[in-house]
Amino acid sequence: MTDTPSPFLSESAAPEPACLSVDVAIVGGGPAGLMAAEVLSRAGLAVHVFDAMPSVGRKFLLAGKGGMNLTHAEPLEPFISRYGQRVEAIRPLLQTFGPQAVRDWASGLGIDTFVGSSQRVFPTDMKAAPLLRAWLHRLRHPQDGGVPVQFHMRHRWLGWAGANPEQAIFQTPQGPLTVQARATVLALGGASWARLGSDGAWVPWLQAAGVPVAPLQPSNCGFDVAGSPVHGTAAGWSPFFSSRFAGQPFKSVVIRCSASDGRSFERKGEFVATATGVEGSLVYAASSLLRDEINQHGSATFELDLLPDRSADFVLAQVAHPRGSRSLSAHLKSRLGLDGIKMALLNELLDKDALHDPHRLAAAIKALPVRLAVARPIDEAISTAGGVQWPALDAALMVKAQPGVFCAGEMLDWEAPTGGYLLTACLASGVVAGQGVAAWLRGAVS
Repeated sequence: MTDTPSPFLSESAAPEPACLSVDVAIVGGGPAGLMAAEVLSRAGLAVHVFDAMPSVGRKFLLAGKGGMNLTHAEPLEPFISRYGQRVEAIRPLLQTFGPQAVRDWASGLGIDTFVGSSQRVFPTDMKAAPLLRAWLHRLRHPQDGGVPVQFHMRHRWLGWAGANPEQAIFQTPQGPLTVQARATVLALGGASWARLGSDGAWVPWLQAAGVPVAPLQPSNCGFDVAGSPVHGTAAGWSPFFSSRFAGQPFKSVVIRCSASDGRSFERKGEFVATATGVEGSLVYAASSLLRDEINQHGSATFELDLLPDRSADFVLAQVAHPRGSRSLSAHLKSRLGLDGIKMALLNELLDKDALHDPHRLAAAIKALPVRLAVARPIDEAISTAGGVQWPALDAALMVKAQPGVFCAGEMLDWEAPTGGYLLTACLASGVVAGQGVAAWLRGAVS
């Protein structure tokens, strides 16, 4: 992405004054902030959106590069259950604006959707850009009595003037700007993909204002493996495995793991070997459990079933079958179809005694322990966990310690798997925060 003008850019044409008074300031031009802006515009309020980047929706556009996954088509209760330890906090948001509401909203923008084979919901053209263009056009040129939303790009929020939540300080291309707002929605994102705007810089400012924030952590992330004692590596893969197999996928495998708090995970799918560990959809799905185990115990282990469609008895029978003069690799390829990266991983993690013991080898093929040392850096993660803690907020997502300040999106303390769950909850939180602002301002007037 470049800083050249685009349909997603709306920068003030004239220099702004050193102080600006607005009805509602929304800080952050991602999905949560834009949805709050839409709700408030329809409520007849003058909304100003401020964002540090040259254009809005940058992470939204990046997420759509491989196909814009808007939401998921499963029924609402199973959908809500995907939010793990924060399910009860997220439930009222999704009951207000759930997966079907997301599809209806997209349709209202002229974007038709379809349900893929995995039950994920996509725009028919699979692209994010047309949806964002239509959305911004409606925000700038609302119908049915809405107030046009004004955008201020390259405006970096620096916190509040003193302890006054009605006076926000921004660094702008024209210099410092103080924004006097009757209400503020913070939709600043987490801390992944900082180059797109969500850098987590807001954490100490909210903490200084008395808002409790859980530490931001990587979510839907990859991991570095803890090394191979067989090959004498203290961390990461052996040089041979890394050089030959980094970037290659493990297909049709099952990951199983459990946590000390009783949580467990088991799923079939695929993931990818990296130069130092593992990443990809199956690993991302287990990442919250694995990350928490690493935090608590210093490492985490998952069991990898390399042949989930074969029973343990069948695998043992084939491994134990006489192989004559054939090498072990040739034998396993002939009898079980094991070769390539799967065979290489057995050689990476098993010593010679285990490789030549049919019972130990067969057990490893069905449940190969892979030990992880650390999650990859937060900036590489698809999303983040942690953020503004739920007890600090009321039901309308207003910060109890800062009346008139609302929070929405990924900066709240929740996480979800990929598959449309992240975007749906961000949009839902924007709706609830927008509704909360409108109700709060009505109450202030009355």
